[in-house]
Amino acid sequence: MTGALAGRRFLVTGVATKDSIAWAVAARLQEAGAEVALTSFGRVARLTARAAARLPVPPGEGEILEWDASAAGAGEALRKQVAERWDALDGVLHAVAFAAPEAVGGGFLSAPAASAEAAFRVSAFSLKDLAAGLAPFMPAGGSVVGLTFDGTRAWPLYDWMGVAKAALEATARYCARDLGPRGVRVNLVAAGPLATLAAGGIPGFGELAARWEEGAPLGWDTNDPGPVADAVCFLLSDAARGITGGILHVDGGFHALGAPGA
Repeated sequence: MTGALAGRRFLVTGVATKDSIAWAVAARLQEAGAEVALTSFGRVARLTARAAARLPVPPGEGEILEWDASAAGAGEALRKQVAERWDALDGVLHAVAFAAPEAVGGGFLSAPAASAEAAFRVSAFSLKDLAAGLAPFMPAGGSVVGLTFDGTRAWPLYDWMGVAKAALEATARYCARDLGPRGVRVNLVAAGPLATLAAGGIPGFGELAARWEEGAPLGWDTNDPGPVADAVCFLLSDAARGITGGILHVDGGFHALGAPGA
């Protein structure tokens, strides 16, 4: 894919560590010749800067833009920051999610409304905010890609994050409907479990991940975000120009089974 995206400009959210899917996406985009900007905010910004320094083309000072997915109107504010750097944007990766400890881990029925609402705002509504804020800055052929974890099923311990992912998937479809006439595509990648910083905050993650390692027809490496990153780059590229409103599963085939080992 070397040079395939030369001259293209992409925004990548959610880079927290070198092990994150977002970092792998940013690295692959750069290797394909694209210009890449990152976002972060608050206390996470220090982690983002540290991880960004290990990219093939590390960002310069002030080149990590501020985007707080929980803040109202943050997408429009982000567009203004992007406009100071570029005259157009070809695509963006939405790779942020959040659920308070009481919203995951088995306490689904006891979780307070505020925790469920926070999970929805950061993990689902922020996709609309990001897409709506940046779409006016994207030419026809632009692409918005988000990350999900199969919101069609109830997973052990995933609780309100699972509900938020289901909302994210519906949000992507409605964004695809409304942005399609502008020529902007919106798709999601449903990734198998990966050993990222975010996954570390989910109780019982190891048990869940083991199901993929044992049951995915193609096998599954929880330490390799590469296959997911490659799928994201495909959806960001012109090779996926006829695809919108879709969910591409990259999980070793686990989603296709009625039960592990079937």
